Amino acid sequence: SWFLFWFLYEFIVLSAFQQQKEVMLKSSPADLVTETDQRVEKILISAIRDKYPQHKFIGEESVAAGERLELSDSPTWIIDPIDGTVNFVHRFPFVAISIAFAVNKQTEFGIVYSCVEDKLYCAQRGGGAFLNGEPLHASGQEDISRCLVVTEIGAERDDLALSTMTSNIFRLLKLPVHGVRALGTAAVDMCQVATGGADAYYHIGMHCWDIAASALIVQEAGGVVMDTDGSQFDMMSRKVIAASSSAVANRIAQVVQAFPCRRDDEDPSKSLCGAASN
Repeated sequence: SWFLFWFLYEFIVLSAFQQQKEVMLKSSPADLVTETDQRVEKILISAIRDKYPQHKFIGEESVAAGERLELSDSPTWIIDPIDGTVNFVHRFPFVAISIAFAVNKQTEFGIVYSCVEDKLYCAQRGGGAFLNGEPLHASGQEDISRCLVVTEIGAERDDLALSTMTSNIFRLLKLPVHGVRALGTAAVDMCQVATGGADAYYHIGMHCWDIAASALIVQEAGGVVMDTDGSQFDMMSRKVIAASSSAVANRIAQVVQAFPCRRDDEDPSKSLCGAASN
């Protein structure tokens, strides 16, 4: 409800935004978590579970704490309590709460609340996409040379990941595109495509909780979502292109490459996926 988002924004996220944070590391020096991430997730899951006790949950901080990540056909809530934790730590004003609800492994509705901006993006399958109640429409741009593209560097810091990400930006700029931007939150990045403010977004290495809600928002705004290799979108693959049109999405898929990253639903004991190429 609006009240829950207002409470989380006013009394938890905004009040903590200007304060010094106790920061903990997860997978890398760029993969951060704060007490606020954990607190927001607990509040959200508790509030939803009280009303829907049989539903399942995939939460970023719950998975980080060791819970198994499994997307089944059961009604499942996919939650990122603070998308843009590095932004949150540094008081860079793009921080979002992302919530998706999936049934039969398909997202039925999604909400992305950009807290500092006070912008609520939402979509229901077949019902359109909205920003603070106003309908959203992707730009429809089909010419890659007229596109503004959004991406992220992400938390991976090994040589192969960094060289792949920087070479992808080089290849896009040489197409050319108008420019490349990064806001520091995958959920808000993708929502920029839904607004028409950006024409495309791509990323390798994010997680399902980063994009489950915003992928539906893009689709319901008339945009296209696919894997970076041009195949059907799979929120567990950790690879995504969201774009204003199929023409733009396919052109990006032709030039970007992926580095090895384990699927979200893959057994952590298994090795990483294969060679970094698409």
